[in-house]
Amino acid sequence: MTSTWKPHEKHGGLSDKDKRELPESVFAFPDKRKEPMTDASHVRNAIARFDQVQGVTDKDRDLAFQNILAAAKHYGVDVAETNWRQLGKLPHTPNPAH
Repeated sequence: MTSTWKPHEKHGGLSDKDKRELPESVFAFPDKRKEPMTDASHVRNAIARFDQVQGVTDKDRDLAFQNILAAAKHYGVDVAETNWRQLGKLPHTPNPAH
């Protein structure tokens, strides 16, 4: 699956208004507009909260993981996991970066 993520100029904390104005291409889950990734901190948050996202399919998670990988590469965030099923409470890799 190919990533749909594209970098965007907004960084740092995002208000609800900011999130509404962001294009779908900055979200890990673009169709659901969940987990915006506009900087390295948001990418780490998307990784940490991946298993908490509700109302998404495995196909949505496949795309979200590819988007996370693309954003992580852009912002220099190390991702030890090679599959989204490795994210979450159990099992989880011992990656201190997130």
